[in-house]
Amino acid sequence: MARITIRIDDDLYARLTVQARSAGLGAATYCRDILERFEGTDPSGYHARFDEVHATLIQAFAILATSVGERSPDILQKGLAEARRLLHERGLLDGAEDRS
Repeated sequence: MARITIRIDDDLYARLTVQARSAGLGAATYCRDILERFEGTDPSGYHARFDEVHATLIQAFAILATSVGERSPDILQKGLAEARRLLHERGLLDGAEDRS
């Protein structure tokens, strides 16, 4: 089995050991569990929950955009432009999406 060594600050280590203890695990086992969930190998872990939240937000925004677009198309266009600006600023749009 491969080994890694990482350095973390004392506060993070204290939180990690408290969480590991409350889960009934050692620190190394707890860290492995976190990594497995984060990397998507746990079907009910981090990614599954994030995907569910993501899908819900997309649905809510689609309903909101439809409603605003029907009442005030110009406000919808301003909102979309601002959303594109914010996404671009955070590096979340590639060139093709940025031109739309």
